[in-house]
Amino acid sequence: MTELTYARRTARVLLLDRADRLLLLGYSNGEWFTPGGGVDDGEQPRQAAVRELYEEIGLTVAVNDLGPLVAISAGHANLGWVNGLLRDDFFLHRVTSHEVDFGGLAAHERYTAHRWWTVAELATTDEVIYPFKLAPLVADLVGGRIPGEPVRLPWHH
Repeated sequence: MTELTYARRTARVLLLDRADRLLLLGYSNGEWFTPGGGVDDGEQPRQAAVRELYEEIGLTVAVNDLGPLVAISAGHANLGWVNGLLRDDFFLHRVTSHEVDFGGLAAHERYTAHRWWTVAELATTDEVIYPFKLAPLVADLVGGRIPGEPVRLPWHH
């Protein structure tokens, strides 16, 4: 099988708390995202996910403690600063609770809000949430159904 070359890869985390709520980070335009970001040169996606959790929300997680890769999403996009095939890897991680700290955000990361979402809220909201089709996956994860292979979520660009 041929290994694809990606213009950009990201590592993201589906972070669930003890109340089975998913943390999403919001922009002022009303779009919501899972915590995570770009995989640096020489970095593995799992390492990037852990680094991004610390930088974006102040959560320290050991690489070996991060949960499994549960989903991927890939497709072509031209974002201006990157053009080509992009891929997002989504890892599951559970916490009892966490107080979000935006103090480590880079200048280009302009999250204006955070919110812990229930599965019902994810399934019924009119707000834009990336990745698409997240509610059914989170419902499975909350129900203890961890996929044997990563679920392929629709590309969002």
